[in-house]
Amino acid sequence: MSTHEAGTRPWKQQLASGHRPVQDALTVEHERSTVMRAWEASIVVGLLQTADYARHVFNAFVDLRETVRDVDDAVQARMQRQELLDRPDKQYHVLMSESVLRAQLCPPGVMAAQLDRLSDATALDTFSLSIIPFEASLALPPANGFWMHDERLVIVEDWHAELWLDQPDDIALYRRVWDTLSGSAVFGEDARKVITRCRKALGSV
Repeated sequence: MSTHEAGTRPWKQQLASGHRPVQDALTVEHERSTVMRAWEASIVVGLLQTADYARHVFNAFVDLRETVRDVDDAVQARMQRQELLDRPDKQYHVLMSESVLRAQLCPPGVMAAQLDRLSDATALDTFSLSIIPFEASLALPPANGFWMHDERLVIVEDWHAELWLDQPDDIALYRRVWDTLSGSAVFGEDARKVITRCRKALGSV
């Protein structure tokens, strides 16, 4: 990535033509990458969202930022990116807080289907999911979510902008953050148990 591509990318500029172009740009980075790591404390990562969940998320941000309402196109682009999960040359390591599984950003029925999707995803060969339970001890506060693309790029999302970071020191810092938070997480069958208890909390929907 060239230096001029890195830096702060204000949402106002990025979303001038809607959410679809942003989704397409992220797909390019996923296609360029082999090993990807994500941390998220507030929302299911886009790579694992159901279409209905994604639609609620996009609608919320369209309303917040008063942008072009291209929600259907944005959802379609996000769903297309999920096809990369079937690529044997990709490795995804996703770390999320239990708070993600509890946040009611959509109706209970939609959230139930989303949790089922997360549970199913744990069986994918190209994908590993770790979850930090509420009861886990933390060595760091769970701050902003981010994606690491190999050892060349970190994308951090904030309310006003995305940060695209390509300097070695920054990348090394975010890798230490990911590794440290990962030390508080459970995975495999234990992660599925956390998903199951969150699913049961929704009741019979």
